[in-house]
Amino acid sequence: MKNRISKDGSYYSRENNKGSDPIKNKKFMIMQTKKKNMKRLGGGGLSLDSFVNAKTKNDNYNPAFIKKQREFYKNAKYVRKYKKSLQHQPGQDDSSLATRPLQDENENGEAGKMNQTHKKNQKNSSCSLNELYEKKQVEDEKARIEREAINRTKEEERERALSRRKVLREKMLKKTKFGQPVMKHRIELLLETLQGSAT
Repeated sequence: MKNRISKDGSYYSRENNKGSDPIKNKKFMIMQTKKKNMKRLGGGGLSLDSFVNAKTKNDNYNPAFIKKQREFYKNAKYVRKYKKSLQHQPGQDDSSLATRPLQDENENGEAGKMNQTHKKNQKNSSCSLNELYEKKQVEDEKARIEREAINRTKEEERERALSRRKVLREKMLKKTKFGQPVMKHRIELLLETLQGSAT
């Protein structure tokens, strides 16, 4: 039965309107509506602290960062392997360490010469880059023209086939004045197919 509100604001039911405490009843009803609302809305919300902590966690998925890390670890692995291989060959370590300073000195002396030749090479490379770019543009243009020609021929073939089909369809749909199909065109089609299969 439904609960009714009396004039004094207390709840009572038709069956049992004696001895019920109106304050307890009111609290009970409020709690039930809260529970229903919680159920309907999917449970309680986050507290303020948990919300702030959840927002400050940085769980962003960054593929570029992952790629860099992977590359870094890969390089470290190769360096480790190289050092281990050097440790297993003790005779070669001494000679390689002795030749390194000599190579560094030679490189420093040749650095001035290299800078001058590098400047010349830059001028030449810029010219060659322009030539390469122009060649590539010409090749791309040729390829584009070829593609267009192929597309044009395909389109023409498609149009021809479509017109043939249209003509054939019109012939097949022709009827006599009594509504019978014209057998002449149908027999011609059968003969063509037989001749095509025979050859």
